[in-house]
Amino acid sequence: MSSAGQTRIEAPEPSWALRADVAVVGSGIAGLSTALRYVRRTRSGRVVLVTKDRLSTGSTAYAQGGIAAAMAPEDGPVAHMVDTLLAGAGLCDPHAVNVLATEGPEALRWLIGLGAEFDRDDDGELSLTREGGHRADRVAHAGGDATGAEIQRALVQAVLAEERIEVVEHAIALDALRDPDSGAVRGATLHVMGEGKRDGVGAVLAPAVVLATGGMGQVFAATTNPPVSTGDGLALAARAGARLRDLEFIQFHPTVLWLGPNARGRQPLISEALRGEGAYLVDAEGRRIMEGVHELGDLAPRDVVARTIARTMAEQGTDHVYLETRHFGRATWEKRFPTILASCRAHGIDPLARTIPVAPAAHYASGGVEVDIDGRTGVPGLWAVGEVARTGVHGANRLASNSLLEGLVYADRIATRLADAPARDSGEAQPLGTNTPLVDPATSATVRTLMSRDAGVLRTGEGLAELVARLDGLAVPAEHVAPGVTAWEATNLLTVARLVAAAARHRTESRGSHQRADAPEPRPELRVRPMVVRLEGDSIVTTDETWQPSLPPALVAELDTIAFPLARPEASVEERAEFTLPWTAPHQSHVDTVRRALAEDLTAGPRIDVTTVATIPADQVRTAHVVARADGTVSGLPLAELVFWMVAEGALEVSRQAADGDSVKRGDVLMTVTAPTRDLLTAERTALNLLTHMSGIATATRTWTDAVVGTGARIRDSRKTTPGLRALDKYAVRCGGGVNHRYSLSDAGLIKDNHVVAAGGVGAAVRAIRERFPDLPLEVEVDRIDQIEEALAAGAEEILLDNFTVERLTEAVDLVNGRARLESSGGLTLDVAADVARTGVDYLAVGALTHSSPALDIALDLL
Repeated sequence: MSSAGQTRIEAPEPSWALRADVAVVGSGIAGLSTALRYVRRTRSGRVVLVTKDRLSTGSTAYAQGGIAAAMAPEDGPVAHMVDTLLAGAGLCDPHAVNVLATEGPEALRWLIGLGAEFDRDDDGELSLTREGGHRADRVAHAGGDATGAEIQRALVQAVLAEERIEVVEHAIALDALRDPDSGAVRGATLHVMGEGKRDGVGAVLAPAVVLATGGMGQVFAATTNPPVSTGDGLALAARAGARLRDLEFIQFHPTVLWLGPNARGRQPLISEALRGEGAYLVDAEGRRIMEGVHELGDLAPRDVVARTIARTMAEQGTDHVYLETRHFGRATWEKRFPTILASCRAHGIDPLARTIPVAPAAHYASGGVEVDIDGRTGVPGLWAVGEVARTGVHGANRLASNSLLEGLVYADRIATRLADAPARDSGEAQPLGTNTPLVDPATSATVRTLMSRDAGVLRTGEGLAELVARLDGLAVPAEHVAPGVTAWEATNLLTVARLVAAAARHRTESRGSHQRADAPEPRPELRVRPMVVRLEGDSIVTTDETWQPSLPPALVAELDTIAFPLARPEASVEERAEFTLPWTAPHQSHVDTVRRALAEDLTAGPRIDVTTVATIPADQVRTAHVVARADGTVSGLPLAELVFWMVAEGALEVSRQAADGDSVKRGDVLMTVTAPTRDLLTAERTALNLLTHMSGIATATRTWTDAVVGTGARIRDSRKTTPGLRALDKYAVRCGGGVNHRYSLSDAGLIKDNHVVAAGGVGAAVRAIRERFPDLPLEVEVDRIDQIEEALAAGAEEILLDNFTVERLTEAVDLVNGRARLESSGGLTLDVAADVARTGVDYLAVGALTHSSPALDIALDLL
């Protein structure tokens, strides 16, 4: 089904076709890993892998510094998460970061198992270094500074050895092919540029298309990206109707070799691994420019360094600064950085004898096609991975060397989901939508000049407004342009430039790698309002939307079980799951509860835990045990984990040694949490408030349920709950073995004495409810035996016997004789519970469970 705003690029109809189970577009670390992982997870699955140049080229091959993963014994995933979140300036998706750092080490070991040879120390362990934004040595490298080339070599070799991966080289992907009925992606058109047995426009037909096309650096005049990085995948996705997000966050690498004021295109990268080994930035007078700017100095996150360089150049009227490396010596240069040394010398610069001239250049797109945690876009059948995708890992600024790891980790997740999906045929597929006008290839130079001028390291609202207008003008060609590779690339380049410019103009603050000279400070309210851009026809539509960071699916599933229960104990699981507030998912109500609870601790003054901030370093990570200080029944562990998750923004590891409903002894460890120490202590009271309160209810309920074991009667609660915590209180009752009475005033009719007085009798009240709400459960509270027959005659399904003695309860049970369910309530104590239960009533209602149960003593102990 075609969207009204969907477009396609003008191209000849396909003259040939290939079929596969999965089409992967791109041959960097993300695309190669996706193809390999998929075929190795399936018995017969076939992949067609499309690459714009040769299989061995692309941005991955140019990566110098390395790949970040918490591999050292003194390091850990949580520390990696913390550094990633700090670099991301508040816009990282916590779950995505958690997945990256947690699954990263195993992904790197997989790569090593393929045959990628990383540098080792004298003991044979991985040689790890540090780069900007990292507070630990966690960057693995190969060949000194040829990490990307070695990774590419190993992956290409593995791909070529797989018979079920067919490679199509020298092919530019044009547009998605769609099922004409459902609109789902069923393949892609591509143009092979006169190589091999295929030529011209053809098609790959597959029920899943994975975009792994890399970045868009060629949108700018100076970039570290290779010539193929013209944003083809982003443009294809936008034309297909996908949402793109965070495109304003273009990371400018701070140290790119300056080759003169007129240098254009790909520029040689000077890896920040040099600064990790002790290099530092200076101006023309030799003054260190990063001193006093950031606590990490020359190893500050890239946005900080690039911004400082840009301001230094503006203040001093220069177009470059310098990197001081002369103190390294020949041995370090030749062993650790042979590629950079050769590149510098090829351009007449000997870093052993002089400082290296450097300036920022477009390097990496932190945003891209919006995907979920498994790489799905909003267009069925279309997936994205690597730099073309916006997973949420990078936020407003990528942490150094996280990109290669992201490609590995999320390629594996996509391959797993595709391998687990039912087998499907590509079916009928065709391009949908109207043709978008092709632009004159000559406009690309203008696009690059405009983007570097107005969307570079430092931006202004006035400059961005002019940029948007100029780019929109270029999108309306004066005359028809014939289809062809240069016209397609130019059109894609302009499309992506317009999307980036629109997003940048819309974000009226400075954050991460988006720096506005006219709005130099971040605006806290914009942190949760991401900029989303999309195409509608040839128009760019930009919106900012309220954003809820994602949570781990397993935790969400647990929280969703803590839903508002139905009054009827016989209601099905499906019915109970449906009974939630209509305007929110069950887990979201608990997120809101936790947010309100945390706000009570973080409302005044600077809205921080002033004690922990003053006494504990920001980068300190500790482990804590959540420990029972008394015997009891536990309830609320998912809520406690949610509190830690929200405060730590996903930078944590949690393991549970107990489950809700378990009986625990004094000294038992219920949960172990590793997180930044500040976050552990900030979250402690809110987490324990919920956990001790709910466990107290569960413990009290367990005492009552134990008292009536063997009688057939069940213990249940009432609406005497803590305001705002009813769902949690009632869930705690279930953890203790009890059942829930009605949740609210609207899920069952309950006639009490005042209703009887107001209605003129029990029968009148019952009939009134039956007439107005015929499908609701109906209960009647009575305090005399003579009221029972009237209630039954009127159609009561349940009778609540209020303050009946054991003898009168026995009489009531005999009188009703199974015609309705019976509850005993009022005046119940534990010492008579068994006697009451043995009368034959169905329920004992104990309001004290939820309104006056003492909290169970539980504590947080730092290790």
